[in-house]
Amino acid sequence: MSYLDRVKVSDDIVFVGADDPELEIFESQYPVEGISYNSYVILDEKIAIMDTVDERGTEKFFENLKNVLDDKKPSYLVIQHMEPDHAANIGKLADMYPEMTLVGTAGVSGMLPKYFENDYSSRFLTVKENDTLSLGKHVLKFITAPMVHWPEVMVTYDETEKVLFSADAFGTFGALENNEEWISDASHYYFNIVGKYGAQVQALLKKAAGLDIAVVAPLHGPVHKDDIAFIVETYDRWSSYKPSKEGIFIAYASIHGNTAKAAEEFAKKLSDSGIPVKTMDLTKEDVSEAVEQAFLYEKMIVAACTYDAEIFPPMENLLHHLKIKNFQNRKVGIIENGSWAPIAGKKMKEYFEGMKDITIAEPVVTIKGAKKSSDDEALNALADAMK
Repeated sequence: MSYLDRVKVSDDIVFVGADDPELEIFESQYPVEGISYNSYVILDEKIAIMDTVDERGTEKFFENLKNVLDDKKPSYLVIQHMEPDHAANIGKLADMYPEMTLVGTAGVSGMLPKYFENDYSSRFLTVKENDTLSLGKHVLKFITAPMVHWPEVMVTYDETEKVLFSADAFGTFGALENNEEWISDASHYYFNIVGKYGAQVQALLKKAAGLDIAVVAPLHGPVHKDDIAFIVETYDRWSSYKPSKEGIFIAYASIHGNTAKAAEEFAKKLSDSGIPVKTMDLTKEDVSEAVEQAFLYEKMIVAACTYDAEIFPPMENLLHHLKIKNFQNRKVGIIENGSWAPIAGKKMKEYFEGMKDITIAEPVVTIKGAKKSSDDEALNALADAMK
């Protein structure tokens, strides 16, 4: 399947975005194997362009627009989200078509002058919840989606072809040409980009439940037609902070290898007892991957050593990210290591105590240096507490 097949909507609604298979770091922090910047044109008596693309996709975007529009001129640019990976070409497009009206929420109107010299206020149409816009055959209905995942966001429903232009909702990392199954990159995207805002996603899902949706067209990743029920159910589970996988995710951060060895031995003990286990070395894997796994699994164990009377930084980095991403509703076990003054366990526990609905299993296990047989009693007790 070609990447254009993955974003095909209909004869009237055409993809004009840009696939970016060469991008390795998204938002200067997330490792990815490319990404797509999606934009669509609705061809009707009045033509509407749905969002623009990142600066990296500028050339391809305008090439695609030229091929689709030919000599026709768009009447509207619908701006659903002002983040630069979707809004970078608003100014260039607006200047190219001076009679084109820009459409968005009041929040979009307020953000335009923050990114462009011209605020386009004389050409801006502010829309509110459930406002509609007729293009001729197609009628667009606007639905606000604040904090999914910026405050100005809206999604757009084409009442004629039953297409939901979903902004960043239902998006995914990964270039379209990779042809990956949606969920393989979607969970990495969701928990790191949108995951903090579960309540706001739930609010949007409730609004979407009242719509007859045949197609979902997000701003990143493939268009959805046959898998809509699956992606909605998946987003409902994720945004409710419910686990997707049974078992225990063990994240560890080790300086000289002793904590790593203890964590891997503990993982084998759990696995041998029939519990599914996934381990991750935080000194080798990106923190965004650990955030994803922490949200996916029903239980989590963290193992780290004391460093400068604090938590070894790779582990503290994960705990910081979990806190700001609104990690909640999980059982957590803690293993600390410290040769002379172990303090990491206390500080890791404090992190989790500041999160919502976290059950901390007892005991908090302390290892001093290398794991010894005398540590087995405490580790066995923790294993029992995590079952």
